[in-house]
Amino acid sequence: MPGYNTDVKHNEALFHVQTQDKGRGANYIESIVYKSGRVLTSKKYFYTAFLSSKNLGEKIQQLIKEQHNTVIKEIEEGRFDHL
Repeated sequence: MPGYNTDVKHNEALFHVQTQDKGRGANYIESIVYKSGRVLTSKKYFYTAFLSSKNLGEKIQQLIKEQHNTVIKEIEEGRFDHL
């Protein structure tokens, strides 16, 4: 399943956000925030509550997009400035 990669410029710093599904064995989505090639933080969302959903693939894709956009918003709000 495709994920997202986005560069975000904030306060003259360039951040990179990568969000992807880690697969059915892991059952979670992970977003990783990079700055200057260094991992600053990661955020996981376990989707085990949705495993019996008829449209699991669509649900996972929606969750990936939502989490990715949330992390970008957090960067723009300065939540990672201290790292």
